[in-house]
Amino acid sequence: MELTNATKKLAALGQPTRLAIFRALVEAGPIGMLPSELSEQLEVPGATLSFHLKELTSTGLIDGTQDGRTITYTADFDAMNDLIGFLTDNCCGGDAAQCKPTKRKRTTRK
Repeated sequence: MELTNATKKLAALGQPTRLAIFRALVEAGPIGMLPSELSEQLEVPGATLSFHLKELTSTGLIDGTQDGRTITYTADFDAMNDLIGFLTDNCCGGDAAQCKPTKRKRTTRK
């Protein structure tokens, strides 16, 4: 992954609503979520949600699949893993074993 591409993805995730959307889609897994479900779960108005979905889609972090008039959004797990890989490629002087995440308590979202 190029530095410019990583920067765009990180900038998109640097906004609280977009990060919440992305996390919800990651949690939903490959079945994804409808915009109405995201709106309800995250308490984000439809127009605002639409703006943020467009931003996340343009960076390649999420995908929207249209079926008739319905769009289902899913996290792009390959893009997520590429970004994580980019961030950890040179971790600990190349000793990736030292960079394993530690278990942490689950925090509530908002």
